Amino acid sequence: MNGAEAILEALAREGVEVIFGVPGGANMPIYDAMYDRPEFKHVLGRHEQGSIHAAEGYASSSGRTGVVFATSGPGALNLVTGLADALMDSVPIVAITGQVARAAVGTDAFQEADVTGVTMPITKHNYLVQDVNEIPRIVKEAFLIASTGRPGPVLIDVPKDVQLEEFTGSFDVQPRLAGYRPTTKGHPRQLEKALSALRDAERPVMMVGGGGHNAAEALRRFAEKSGIPVITTLKGLGVLPGDHPQVLGMPGMHGTVAANRAIQHADLILAIGLRFDDRITGNIAKFAPNVKTLIHVDIDPAEIGKVVETHVPIVGDARWVAEKLAQAAEALALEPWWERIREWQRKHPLPMPRRERLSSQEVIRAFWEATGGDAYVTTGVGQHQMFAAQFWRPQRPRSFVTSGGLGTMGFGLPAAVGVQVAHPGATVLNFDGDGSFQMTLQELATLVKYRLPVKTVLLNNGYLGMVRQWQDLFNDRRYAEVHLEDSNPDFAKLAEAFGVKGFTVERREDLKEAVEATLAHDGPVLAEFRVFHEEGVFPMIPAGGSAEDMIIENPREVQS
Repeated sequence: MNGAEAILEALAREGVEVIFGVPGGANMPIYDAMYDRPEFKHVLGRHEQGSIHAAEGYASSSGRTGVVFATSGPGALNLVTGLADALMDSVPIVAITGQVARAAVGTDAFQEADVTGVTMPITKHNYLVQDVNEIPRIVKEAFLIASTGRPGPVLIDVPKDVQLEEFTGSFDVQPRLAGYRPTTKGHPRQLEKALSALRDAERPVMMVGGGGHNAAEALRRFAEKSGIPVITTLKGLGVLPGDHPQVLGMPGMHGTVAANRAIQHADLILAIGLRFDDRITGNIAKFAPNVKTLIHVDIDPAEIGKVVETHVPIVGDARWVAEKLAQAAEALALEPWWERIREWQRKHPLPMPRRERLSSQEVIRAFWEATGGDAYVTTGVGQHQMFAAQFWRPQRPRSFVTSGGLGTMGFGLPAAVGVQVAHPGATVLNFDGDGSFQMTLQELATLVKYRLPVKTVLLNNGYLGMVRQWQDLFNDRRYAEVHLEDSNPDFAKLAEAFGVKGFTVERREDLKEAVEATLAHDGPVLAEFRVFHEEGVFPMIPAGGSAEDMIIENPREVQS
């Protein structure tokens, strides 16, 4: 057995079944060894960025650790965006990259790059393998680090000569991580403080982020027993069903009026598995001004108190804490509080404009109604992402997969590849924009190669829409370098060139038939919907503002 074969054996012992990646000169020994290991399903991407986003989609929707391979130099560096994305959104990834031979490291050899140096700030941990016999321990540690505590990406860089060297070590190894001991059980006294504060609160809300997916069942029991209003962040969508009567929607920059006003008027916030990023809080000085008790539950102690003042910190695993909360929950007297919230919901529903031209909101809602929400959804980044977050109501945890913290355009299509691989029989929809889609559209070939029936719903407004919206509101409509319509391809023909069913829809009267045709086709589809050019995502809190500054509708928008 050589080093490359040892890597695959170590992965097999970690239960790895699926690997995403692209071969090259510096990782060729690993691919050669994989030729004799048919138990691994390898998904060949058309770009390493596509491969790591696919690994993210696989991991985010399944809860398992995603694995990605890349060669040295440009191959490994093409993983950088995905590694940063996974770190921001706490996605467990193990990336294994080839490197030039040990003797050539530091000589500017062909396709050499200091990958461990480059990725140190954007991985949870990384390794440069110097001893072939250390491979089993390093792989075991990588999976332990990636999947426990706050999940995240780990990179293993393996010189080519190490891959070819004879392996004489043992697979019966233990991790050597003396300083790595994530706290999983919350402190009992802090839990008592939290429960006591909840009993005394008159206007409580529970905010749930991406860390809540593993705790979904317990959180739902707690919410229903207590009667507390629930707000789910972008990464927390689906922890409770989106149409659950206690769910107020998403908070923050493009959150619902009810969610944002509930935060502003709440006297207690129970925050579970979120990090209070700036898109949620806006101006920190004005965030939740009436809160007397803020309870923050997170497995990462570095996040507690980092952004907002925390009165009851609970460091621990969300599932463990939520189970304790659910066991001790009691019905809270919140009728007056719910009356205020229902009034906000009645007065300020999410806008559903009806224009001469189709709107993105109409298209998303049509797919929701046709599927009953029984689908996995991925998105790119931009206006379409926010419309999807507003109008798609996920019915189960891990079913809404998007790039949150990094906001990575091009995420949607390759992530959908990974989601479909993880859930072969499921309906997978990728809501994308014409700008975001064009950053990774080569992965249409991956859909064809592996017969993955992903449905891409392309909401084409002819602009880099979110940037255009900001230029509209804050730059006096000086639309600098955001116009795409004059040079966009014919997306339907482009899809057909890849071997994907493609069609274009412009008329409202064709919407229902187009949705049905998209969902009925047994292979991949690219359905382009040409939507209103200058739609805005509202409500909107301007950057640096607070919920007090929320713009509920665009006063400058041209009606058509």
